[in-house]
Order: sequence, then C-alpha cells, then structure tokens
Amino acid sequence: MQPESVYTAEGITVVHGDTLDRMDGVVADSTVNLIFADPPYNIGKKFGGFHDRWESDDAYASWCTRWLDLCIRKLAPDGTLYVMASTQAMPYLDLYLRSRLTILSRIVWAYDSSGVQAKRYFGSLYEPILHAVKDSARYTFNADAIAVEARTGAVRQLIDYRKPTPTLYNSKKIPGNVWSLPRVRYRMDEYEDHPSQKPEALLERIILASSNPGDLVLDPFAGTFTTGAVAKRLGRWFIGIEREREYVKIGLRRLRVRKELDGEPLMPPQKTYVRRNGKASTADDGSATGDLFGSSK
Repeated sequence: MQPESVYTAEGITVVHGDTLDRMDGVVADSTVNLIFADPPYNIGKKFGGFHDRWESDDAYASWCTRWLDLCIRKLAPDGTLYVMASTQAMPYLDLYLRSRLTILSRIVWAYDSSGVQAKRYFGSLYEPILHAVKDSARYTFNADAIAVEARTGAVRQLIDYRKPTPTLYNSKKIPGNVWSLPRVRYRMDEYEDHPSQKPEALLERIILASSNPGDLVLDPFAGTFTTGAVAKRLGRWFIGIEREREYVKIGLRRLRVRKELDGEPLMPPQKTYVRRNGKASTADDGSATGDLFGSSK
C-alpha cells in the first residue's frame, strides 16, 4: 500500500512528490489563475536529500523548460505566471518564455546582506522575477490592492500647478519593478528551517496584484509553503507540490492541514539559537542575542 501523498483541507491541497510527476494528476489544464514558481537555482544548495546541482547549464535549462511547459498548460486563459531564478539562469528562462507568454515585467527583488559578501567581484544582492501572462489583453492586476506611499511632494503636501485645477500630488502609487523587501531572518515569526525561504511580504504583493479571492494559486516548488500561507490568509484556493518530506511537514503544519503525520506531531522550529563567535549556541533565557542569521538563495 502506497503512503498517502495528497493532503487536503478547506481549499488547500498539499502534494508530496516531484512536480514533473505529480502536476498532471492534481491540477487540471487551463484552471490555475496564478502560478508562483521558485525552483531550485542550480547553485549547489542542499534541500533535505536533494542537492541543487545539475551537470551543466544546458541540462538545467532543459529541466526548466519541462516544468515551464507544464505550468503554461495549467494556466487559465487569463492566468498569470511569476518565475524566480538565479541571476545566472534567468536569461535562459526569459528567452524561452518570450515566445510562449507575454512578459509584462522583469522584477528585481533587492535585499540587504546578512553575511560576508564577495571580495573579488560585486556580490549579488537581488533575485530576478519574471511576471508573465497568457493573454496580454485579459489578465488580473489589482493596482489599488498593492499601492504604496509615493515619495513625492504628496508627503510634503505640495501642489501640482501644471494641471488646469491645481491639486495635491498623489499620495499613493503602484510599486515599480524594484522591490526592496527584507529576507526572512532567523527567529522571525515566519522563519522555517529551509535554505531559501521567501518572505510573506513578497508573496502578498504578488497574490494581491494577480489574483482575486476564490482564485486558484499553484506553487510547483512549495518549499516552506509561504505561497500557500499567504494565499489561504487572503482567501484564495491553493495547491502546493513539494518533493522533500521534511518540507511537506512544514506545509501541513503551516497551512493547518494536519497536526501530525504518521504519528509524528508537526511542531514549529525551535528558535532558541544565537550566534556567538561564529557558532550556534542556546540562549540561556530563550531571548535573541548576538547576530541573527537568516536564509535565502
């Protein structure tokens, strides 16, 4: 008897398995309103039992085209796809998608450094994101839902005299394609034990902008299931596929699908470690002292 690998509760579906093998069995074609794909980057990280390294760039690009084709097939006619990748690999994905979807934006997620930076070249402090749609004339984009404060004269109550009737400058604007959002740090409430966790703020902007309540959101590389956590909070349906069992356990707990798995209680990570002289140790009082450490690709 095969172990259970699909878990559902209240519009949330968590799937344990490889996305190339499982997607067709759990997602109907042309039904997904929003896909957020954050695959392994081919930069040598370890995700549980999986080592993120392909034998060549061509082999990695070939693998990416396979799951991209699947994602495109699952998108609804007015659906939206966001894809993250390393700075090295994104050109392959960008060129491949141009003839298949309309790329609306090339987004830069910029963040500060949490550790030692490169000393012989300019270290990377951003990750690229493609924002693409199936139909450039019909897609979801909720501008008002993601408006941010405009750093203009509105803050200082300046008046625009260029208009026929002088008016105050707008106080809100749509974010540009450079997003300065902090990475997930150790001991933050949302922190999970994963080498490339994405922040809820990043997914919140994407989900608010490109889906509506009741829409279906898919994450084919669910990881810590941040996409699902935000989608659930915002009233969306969600399907997340993840190959590593330890991360599936995070999803089941975080999305409140299960409290235990195979008799094992699903517990949040213990955040009782601090950095002292470069080594992890337990804080005597359970409080955060010293330098905190985070995780990102």
